[in-house]
Parts: sequence; structure tokens; C-alpha cells
Amino acid sequence: MIKEVLVVEGKMDVVAIDKAVEADCIITEGFNLKPQALKNIEQAYKKRGIIIMTDPDSAGERIRLYLSRRFPNAKHAFVPVEDATDNDDIGIEQAKPDAIRKALEKVRTLDWEPTKNFTGADLIMNDLSGAESASRRRARLGAILGLGFANAKTFLKRLNHYGVTREEFDAAVAQLDKEEV
Repeated sequence: MIKEVLVVEGKMDVVAIDKAVEADCIITEGFNLKPQALKNIEQAYKKRGIIIMTDPDSAGERIRLYLSRRFPNAKHAFVPVEDATDNDDIGIEQAKPDAIRKALEKVRTLDWEPTKNFTGADLIMNDLSGAESASRRRARLGAILGLGFANAKTFLKRLNHYGVTREEFDAAVAQLDKEEV
């Protein structure tokens, strides 16, 4: 049983999560975020903590950003795009139980005082920006680090806001390079 309450977008996300773990969930119903849903999230946040697990798409990211601002100590779980895609549909509901469990094993907390450990040069030097393979490499590295998929600017922000250490980054890049050989 997961102590925190998972915040997801829809009813079918809850069905997918129930197949993976035992957890309580609150549904946002997309970006609607009705007053009652926000009240429920706030109560869960204060009593048990929350883990935001929105879909790895632009709508999910907007919801995550909104909730992050409102609940700054919330935890975050990211299911990689490739693990949350089926029949050209993207969402937590598409994810297999193992992908959900892996995302929850790599929960991150947003640090509002970001580190300055990483710069655009780190992305360029590791073919995470500006290279033909950059998008694919960011997606895979995001999965390894539990940061999800993002464009280069957002990925850099996540590296510096979610407590990724230089050692963790270097080990993940080494793993990625080894996988590609």
C-alpha cells in the first residue's frame, strides 16, 4: 500500500493503477479540476501527501505544473511516453502494471530552489539536445532517471529541479550509451 494518495487524470487511470499497486487515488477529470477535486487533493496533501502522476502529454504537464504550484511539497511520478502509449493513445491508463510500479519506485520531489548542476552544454555534450537522436535519448534518459519525457528546455529544468545529482546523471548516461552499443 502506498502511503501517499495518487493524483491522476481519469477513472481509467485508476483502473490501471489498481492492476499495479494498492493505492488511493484522486481523479482530476483532466484540467477541469472542480472545486471538490481540489478540496480532496488538498486534504490528502495535508494528511498523507500526494504523488502527482499525470499523463505524459501536454495536458498532463499543464495539470502537473498547476498542482505543483498549489501543492509545492507534492511528489512526482513520471511514466515514460513509450510505456504509456497504446493504439496511438497516450495516458496512464495505457501503461502496463510494471511501468506504473517502476515510475512509483522513482518518485521525485520538486525543489523550488533549483540547483545549477546542469546546463545546456551538458545536454549538447551528451547528445540530448541538438543531435538527431536527442529526442529519443532524452526520452530514454528520462525513463532511467524517473523524470519522464520532455523537450530539451523542460528536461534541463527537471534535472535541476528534481534533485538529480551529477553522479546519478553520469551513471544514467553511461547506461544509455551502453544500451545503444
